[in-house]
Amino acid sequence: MKTYIQDIERALYDVRDEDKSIYKSDAGLTEEVVRDISARKNDPPWMLEFRLKSLETYRKISLPTWGADISELNMDEIITYVKPNAKQVDDWSQVPDEIKNTFDRLGIPDAEKKSLAGVGAQYDSEVVYHSIQKRLTDQGVVYTDMETALVEHEDIVREYFMTLVPPKDHKFAALHGAVWSGGSFVYVPAGVDVKIPLQSYFRLNAAGAGQFEHTLIIVEPGAKLHFIEGCSAPRYNVTNLHAGCVELFVKEGARLRYSTIENWSRNMMNLNTKRALVEKNGLIEWVSGSFGSHVSMLYPCSVLHGEGARAEFTGVTFAGRGQNLDTGAIVVHAAPKTSANINTRTISKSGGAATYRSAVKVTKNAPFAKCSVNCESLMLDDESRSDTLPVMDIEGDEADIGHEAKIGRISEDAVFYLMTRGISEDEARAMIVRGFVEPIAKELPLEYAVEMNNLINLELEGQL
Repeated sequence: MKTYIQDIERALYDVRDEDKSIYKSDAGLTEEVVRDISARKNDPPWMLEFRLKSLETYRKISLPTWGADISELNMDEIITYVKPNAKQVDDWSQVPDEIKNTFDRLGIPDAEKKSLAGVGAQYDSEVVYHSIQKRLTDQGVVYTDMETALVEHEDIVREYFMTLVPPKDHKFAALHGAVWSGGSFVYVPAGVDVKIPLQSYFRLNAAGAGQFEHTLIIVEPGAKLHFIEGCSAPRYNVTNLHAGCVELFVKEGARLRYSTIENWSRNMMNLNTKRALVEKNGLIEWVSGSFGSHVSMLYPCSVLHGEGARAEFTGVTFAGRGQNLDTGAIVVHAAPKTSANINTRTISKSGGAATYRSAVKVTKNAPFAKCSVNCESLMLDDESRSDTLPVMDIEGDEADIGHEAKIGRISEDAVFYLMTRGISEDEARAMIVRGFVEPIAKELPLEYAVEMNNLINLELEGQL
């Protein structure tokens, strides 16, 4: 008798809609494609110029030679822009039925009614629904899609757009700069406490396509915000690509929690970039759940730019058969008395590979910096792989930096102990796995992101 943990049930997410898109760009990445996207977006001239320069940068930068194997990705076969047959509305009943039914299955409208102050829903390359409670707009909070922000708040977008993640950062940042589409823009005025979360959900339905949404959030001094990001896609037999970009600006004394639930399909290359700039006494909290995709390379970065700035990173990753999930976190201490905590759990099974990769840098300008890194990995069989690759770059002598890593398997002694208390072997193993992820899972916004209930409910059963 062998015991195994099932892969996460994906039936809910793998339901495909009939492709009713009204326009698709040509496959591949050319100047003509970039100009076409820009024209269809009615970009201002400076944005078209930005896209074309990003394309030039993309052509000059090589693919990364480290991390997960992304050799299966062929950009000549990727469609970078897919326009759904839907206009953006603020009334859920006006969303086309086939698109609305998808988000209904994922529980987004229900979550909005119960526990969200605003919701954005993107389908393929366009945002199809957006809403925000009036009481927030009355306080000056702006929550809209990036295309609308580019028109209504052009000065702010131009000041911040891709300054934290410049196109020259790496090849997929440059790709994003050339073909970005959709995403969310949030502006929280000084001193405003957004007590109920905002959530954006990104659904990629088209086969062989890419999704390149841009998220730009600015939290002014003393303000507070919790933002939730959800992602999913049905499975196809061709490669899909996700190369979004998230830029977070946390001003003096502000606080931002950014929660992500990623459940891409097993044919997805998830090459996302996320970065936060935190000013004096500000706080960024990352809560990350990575459960899908064929390959992921994702390392949210916190740049602690002001004295007393803080960062907290909490993450859980589950890698099953055919998955290579290379995830982790980056922290840059660039000011005195900054502090950070990184706490992660990874699980691998059925030959899946889970890699924790981190980088902690303490500059000469950051005396009395503190950082604690804790990563624990659980392999559920002898087919799977787990690696821990921490990097510590400490330039000063007045820093307190610690790292702890554990890699192991389910304890047979613990299973036996629970069985002596009348618990079945299957349930004993399930309890151990749930207990392993519990410190991370309790931080995930289960009450808001309904789909997460299916993602972390790991079931144990026996198989001959």
